[in-house]
Amino acid sequence: MDHDFWLRRWEHGQIGFHQPRVDADLQAFLAAWLDEPHHRILVPLSGKSVDLPFLAGRGHDVTGVELSAKAVAEFHQEQGLRAFVEPDGPFTVHTSSGVTIYHGDFFALDADRVGHFDRAWDRGALVAMDADRRPSYVRTLRNLLRPAARVLLSVFDYDQQRLEGPPWSVPPAEVEALWAGCRIELLQTIDASSEGRFKEAGLTEARIHTCLVHLPG
Repeated sequence: MDHDFWLRRWEHGQIGFHQPRVDADLQAFLAAWLDEPHHRILVPLSGKSVDLPFLAGRGHDVTGVELSAKAVAEFHQEQGLRAFVEPDGPFTVHTSSGVTIYHGDFFALDADRVGHFDRAWDRGALVAMDADRRPSYVRTLRNLLRPAARVLLSVFDYDQQRLEGPPWSVPPAEVEALWAGCRIELLQTIDASSEGRFKEAGLTEARIHTCLVHLPG
């Protein structure tokens, strides 16, 4: 993942990946992913996602990790939240009602600093990583999760030779390889060929897979 690339995207407002509404798949599969009234939830590369307050409003302890200071500032401004801000090693930690955001590099996060999480929501983090960084990303995330944790994961699947990422194509076989030793439950596959950049590139086969990753207990 090229940090400068993503920081430039935020600075120039090129954030087509941001959703102004709560993610539809998150809502659809909430019950399958969250089976108790209170979980510690980690959201890597959280941006200014409205999914954070949505989950916090349901009684969960939500932690986001975001590289862009602009994204963090806009999140609190748009949500009308006043955060308590303090430094913590390579991070600046913003704590508000039900939501904590670590401003810094996700790869610098470790369980000694933040503890372990029951659940993770990955809507666009894995697909933001180029192929060389994906194994390291998954290792970092797994080290932050408790045994028997669950990851709700959304990935794109398309012909990478016909369209350059990001978001990159991460097909189900690669998901299985990256999360080796975990049970991968495919919840949904939808056709994305009529959406934005896929349609512009003339791709007739582009899919979005929603998976539930079950870590061993």
